[in-house]
Order: sequence, then structure tokens, then C-alpha cells
Amino acid sequence: MQPEDVAGDLTKVLHTEAEIQARIAELCRRIEADDAAALDEQPLLLVGVLKGAVMVMADLARELRIPVEMDWMAVSSYGSSTRSSGVVRILKDLDTELAGRRVLIVEDIIDSGLTLSWLVENLRSRGPRSVEVCALLRKPEAQRIAVDVTYCGFDIPDEFVIGYGLDYAERYRNLRAVGVLARHVYEHEETDAVELDEQEDGGVPAGEG
Repeated sequence: MQPEDVAGDLTKVLHTEAEIQARIAELCRRIEADDAAALDEQPLLLVGVLKGAVMVMADLARELRIPVEMDWMAVSSYGSSTRSSGVVRILKDLDTELAGRRVLIVEDIIDSGLTLSWLVENLRSRGPRSVEVCALLRKPEAQRIAVDVTYCGFDIPDEFVIGYGLDYAERYRNLRAVGVLARHVYEHEETDAVELDEQEDGGVPAGEG
């Protein structure tokens, strides 16, 4: 789906498909260089955070020119409200043992950083060689806790964004760009009437992750 297909639902496009693909390629060249310097016989383990990171994970893995393994986690920091509950639940855990592994968490977006910070510490407690973060998008103005991000695609304004895996009420994930959702799409809906899908760290309108 292209931006013109949902033009009435967007206020602006922040990053086009071409810009995203070019930036992912740049990040992959950095990851490859760091992988060569690591001198590790085991492949780098990519850990995607469901559901928002599916697009980023797929494109990142296909662009990389090194052997990688992939696994997935799903976590939730809030249930049916737009505020984080402060309690993180693992909805789907990894199938891979992390002891001695180099782990790269792949995220679609970093908002407050609360859940991602918890996730980093949780994975570090499992005895990996290292845990680093790759995120396509980051909202510096929304960040409430510092998270060390090794590979970041774009810093964006603190606005409600959709596309390239990011959703509103499960819509717009397949948009081939990242854009700002028009307020009229969601301002008339009751927050508790919408099934919220987990973003990296909660505290945002329905979905966006």
C-alpha cells in the first residue's frame, strides 16, 4: 500500500520507502563491519519484537550479507489503555538459548524506552556475549529512560506515526512508508473500545507498534 492509497488519513509522509531501504542498507553495512570485528564463529542472532518489527526484521535480514539467525519475542507493558501499566509481560518468549550469543534486538520504534530498557536487561540476564539494539525509528522528545541504541535509522518528531509495520488498530502496517496519522482518524474513538496492539514501550495511542 502506497501513501496515496490512504492520503486522506495522513498529514504528511516522514520517510518514503526508498529512504527507508537506503537507510537499512547503510545500517547493514555497519552491522557487517562490526560482525567481522567480533571474531565470533556463531551467527549474529536477530531478535525481533512483535508485531511492529516484522517489516524491519525482514528487510534487515535480507539486506545483510552475513549469516544470521532469527527469533521473536512479544511483550506487553499495558493492556487496554494508552498508559503503561509499569508491568511488563512476556507474551511470547524466545526459542533460542542466549548463553554466549551476540544478540541484536530489532525494533520498529523507540518511544518512551521503558519496555525496551526492561527487555534489554531481561536478555542480558540470560548470559549472552552482548546485547545491542537496532531501531528504525526513535522519538527523542518522548524518551523517558535512556536506552543505548547502536543502530538507529531515523529520529522523528513525537507524533503518532504509522506504516512499515506500525499500526493504528491493526491498520496501516502494510503502508510502504512512514507517515503521521491524521488526528481525525482516531480522536473520535474511545480509547478503551480499541484493541491495543503492543508497541515497543507503550504510552501511545492505539497501536503504533
